[in-house]
Amino acid sequence: MKPAAFDYIRADSLAETVDLLAQYGEDAKILAGGQSLMAMLNIRLAQPAMLVDISRCRDLDYVRIENGQLVVGAAATQASVETRASLGAEVPLLELAFPWISHFQIRNRGTVCGSVAHADPSAELPLCLTALQGEVVLRSKAGRRVLKADDFFQGMLMTAIKPGEIVEEVRFPLRQPGARHAFQEVSMRHGDFAIVALAAVVTDSAIELTAGGVADRPQRKRWARIDGADLDDALNDFAWQLEAQGDAHASAEYRRHLVRQLGRQLIVNATNLKSTS
Repeated sequence: MKPAAFDYIRADSLAETVDLLAQYGEDAKILAGGQSLMAMLNIRLAQPAMLVDISRCRDLDYVRIENGQLVVGAAATQASVETRASLGAEVPLLELAFPWISHFQIRNRGTVCGSVAHADPSAELPLCLTALQGEVVLRSKAGRRVLKADDFFQGMLMTAIKPGEIVEEVRFPLRQPGARHAFQEVSMRHGDFAIVALAAVVTDSAIELTAGGVADRPQRKRWARIDGADLDDALNDFAWQLEAQGDAHASAEYRRHLVRQLGRQLIVNATNLKSTS
């Protein structure tokens, strides 16, 4: 199948982009890396009248540190973040997650903000943003809105983006002193959609586990430092709270099993990591 007919405009700046979005509203779609959007166009799950290409907007192509956060602009590719020499010290969870994201050819073209905007519940970047309680910056002619990840993701492929808005940037908090991280996922083959993906963040006072690929959006759970049977009981409760559904790739029972078993393994691994300030 081929896409339905559409018009195409290549924007050269954020200002031009928001002008075009204000003009076309719900009929417009943003094209950045196109790694998710082109597939949706080809099967006609998306049928916009206008594609606004931001891939050459220099004022949206940045990765920088601001106010204790790693800030990634809408046109910045995943590879530009993954290959950042200081990423492991800045946001170690991202460094752990990037190798699991599809294949390097996809990461060379796909954008961080595009993955977040697409909001696939099995995708690694929405999972990391949720796990770190990051922020999404939305921009329109009316101004700028900043939403926490928990408020931005609203369901499977559903977000708080309104007509006329673009995800201008996403913000990942920098690593906190003493925090330790672990990431793991299970898929049919490396690079396939995750059956279950998990991120653990452990501090001296708390444990947090975020699950993707199970519910309709990434879900995060926080506990005080617990172990043994108490941790097993907490993980079991979390696995059931996710209301897993079975599909052609895995049963609901298997997904709950992975949350319990893989979740425990990640938490133990993160707990045992050497704490650095």
